[in-house]
Amino acid sequence: METKETMTLLSLLLSVFTVSTSAEEWKVNVVKELDALVKSCVVIPCSFTHPYGNLPSSKLKGNWHLSNKQDHRIYDEDIDEVIEKFKGRTKLLGHLGQNNCTLEIVKVKDYDNGPFCLQIGIFQEEAQTTPNTTHFFVDNCVRFKILPNPPKPTVTGAKVAAEDQPYTTTCSVTHTCPSQRPNLTWSRGEDGKINELHRELPFGNWEVLSILTFTPKEQDDHSEVTCTAHFKGGERSSATVTVYLKRKESYSYIIIPAVVGTITAVILGAAFFVILKKYRKRISELQNQDGSVWNRLSRLSNSRHGPNKEPVTKFVNPPTRKSPSHVFPLLRGSEVSRPPSITKRTLMAMITSTPQTSKSTETSEKTDFSVCFRGKITHKEL
Repeated sequence: METKETMTLLSLLLSVFTVSTSAEEWKVNVVKELDALVKSCVVIPCSFTHPYGNLPSSKLKGNWHLSNKQDHRIYDEDIDEVIEKFKGRTKLLGHLGQNNCTLEIVKVKDYDNGPFCLQIGIFQEEAQTTPNTTHFFVDNCVRFKILPNPPKPTVTGAKVAAEDQPYTTTCSVTHTCPSQRPNLTWSRGEDGKINELHRELPFGNWEVLSILTFTPKEQDDHSEVTCTAHFKGGERSSATVTVYLKRKESYSYIIIPAVVGTITAVILGAAFFVILKKYRKRISELQNQDGSVWNRLSRLSNSRHGPNKEPVTKFVNPPTRKSPSHVFPLLRGSEVSRPPSITKRTLMAMITSTPQTSKSTETSEKTDFSVCFRGKITHKEL
């Protein structure tokens, strides 16, 4: 008897413990805040648990409503229960039988800021229209941060690219609509290879990555590569990166100027040699010409600077003034030097060395003599 009473007491305690444990299993997992782009879409990731174990979707009913007005539903299986401004814009993406309550809102308006909360109802029988149990998760609602303009993508990659070597740059953009993710395009995607990746981030955010690989050429130095993000609803944004090119290692910038300088020096040297040769030939010709200026200069230099060599001057006894015509036959047969110039000192020497024909001539008449200067006969009267 005591054994029966003990077993009954244990069963009651176990039942109470099971009920209290089950009552703590109503839980929803939803983010507190999400970015929502106007004209685009937003997806609220959501999951929940309940104390009734695994139930099919047919025994579960879920709806979303405004936090302060539970009868203002933004989503319900019965579209007639949805308020007018959200009709046709909301859809449940998950399956309630899998405890997935994810909601999508399209054509986001600038007033769709929330907060929005989940409500779960459970039917004991599939034919029921009214759930036996309903739970409101009003303490775990989501609010939207409305974005009037789309977020800009981020472009990353090496600052310097090597010529004729593969260069990789990555474009990424975050969003909150994985069901209709943004599309990324490149300004020069036609001449490169593109790989795309879509991954989930914490707190209901997602990221689209596009990896572009191309081979830059010489003309691509300081060129711009643009990545554009196309969002649902027609919104778009872009970001640009400038590619700086590192040219191939080459010594042509050293060799070419050196070769050009060498060739120029050779050409100038050859031209100088030809000109010098012609100049020397011309000088030789001038030296060999009789009566040339060069010969005259040479004789002048020898007459003035020759070693211990006095200029030779021979004079002819000058005829009387009455018969100057007799000078010419005397000069033709005489040796006369032709000094280029006669200084005062030379003139005095000529006077003292002039032969005298007679004393009477010296005293009575002035001496008249002829000097040959540069092939001309000049009569001097002293």
